[in-house]
Amino acid sequence: MKLLTKEILERLPALGSLDGVDDDPVVQVKFFTPWSNWTWLAIEFDPKTGIFFGLVSGFELEWGNFSLAELEEVRGPGGLRIERDLYFEPKRVSLIPEALRVAGGA
Repeated sequence: MKLLTKEILERLPALGSLDGVDDDPVVQVKFFTPWSNWTWLAIEFDPKTGIFFGLVSGFELEWGNFSLAELEEVRGPGGLRIERDLYFEPKRVSLIPEALRVAGGA
């Protein structure tokens, strides 16, 4: 499965473009490991460096940068790979349960 489609690339804001502009940005794409509870929620992207900014839910929940190349390299049991949630629709961070836990909500 291709992690990024042309459509997703076109709607991802440039890395850093939302700093101080939007307190509740839109998550554009969700990646996950089918063999564990890790999830990456991407808000911004730099196509030159392959770096995303967003919310990472793994051992802890935190905001930060993550790399497309690293997502593509990860292999799990039986060769499983990180996948893109095909049913995820872009939505505000405040509407995503993982994000609410980081913000001290739910």
